[in-house]
Amino acid sequence: MTTEKPAPLPDRLALLSDLNAVKYITTGVRSGRESPPYIELARSVAPLPDEGPRLRGEPVRDLIDDVMHLFRDDKPTKADAWLAPRLHATLRLTRREAADEGLWNHLALALAPDYVLWRHLPAKGKDGLPPMVSTNRFRGAHHTQAFSRLWWAAELFRNGSDYRPVVVACGNQDVLNTVLRLDVVDHRPTAQALVRLVEQGVASTGREVNGLAVVVNAAASTLLYDVLAEDDDGYGDVLDEWVAGAETAPPVSRRFLPEGPPDGPVPEKAVDVLVERFHELFLDAPVRGRRDDPEE
Repeated sequence: MTTEKPAPLPDRLALLSDLNAVKYITTGVRSGRESPPYIELARSVAPLPDEGPRLRGEPVRDLIDDVMHLFRDDKPTKADAWLAPRLHATLRLTRREAADEGLWNHLALALAPDYVLWRHLPAKGKDGLPPMVSTNRFRGAHHTQAFSRLWWAAELFRNGSDYRPVVVACGNQDVLNTVLRLDVVDHRPTAQALVRLVEQGVASTGREVNGLAVVVNAAASTLLYDVLAEDDDGYGDVLDEWVAGAETAPPVSRRFLPEGPPDGPVPEKAVDVLVERFHELFLDAPVRGRRDDPEE
């Protein structure tokens, strides 16, 4: 891999449209044989509306340098659980801002293409071609793009200011690859119940996590989870204050988990109700290869 840290680094994050981004995701960039054309790329971006210090590039880049150093001797997949909460706490975005794919395109191509290669380059290529990172790791949906997936995992699986459930979720690649795609995880008690079952070992293997995701998602069409397990949704001014606080917040700790937005934890009773219900659904579901399947 020859892709190196961009120099000079962009001072600020910006928006790189999908139409412009796709021009720079060449086979050379995807294989790590060449870097994106940073000068040309910089001419294709649009500035973000917020011109304050909140969206500076350097704090994010420092975090990326640290994660690649800390996990240099481990499988890159292990870095997800460390990076996701810290990326979320460093990039204090509103959900509307985080929904703009142009932000993540810019981060992946202009600020950290070397990370995308380090984290997502497969061991082998296909059809006689060299190993290449999938295009959707540079430019893709929220559940596949290299940085968007981590930010949204932290946003959807945090329990108020507590990022510990995020560590559990991102420590299991099947949660990131499957559960993160589901609309039902927008419901905070549902997200916490799913993480709780993974943490308890009820569903831990790939087939089990995928099976759990299937039954929970299917049951959502008949069970109204937001009625069955009501959430005291604390979104409001506290989130705006947390986002604005990025301008004076110190760098996130590398040793300890940071604190997320103080919008209050999910009601424990609501999580308990769904944990019990999801466990029942999972036990009744045919999951090939499940450890407690009597037919296996």
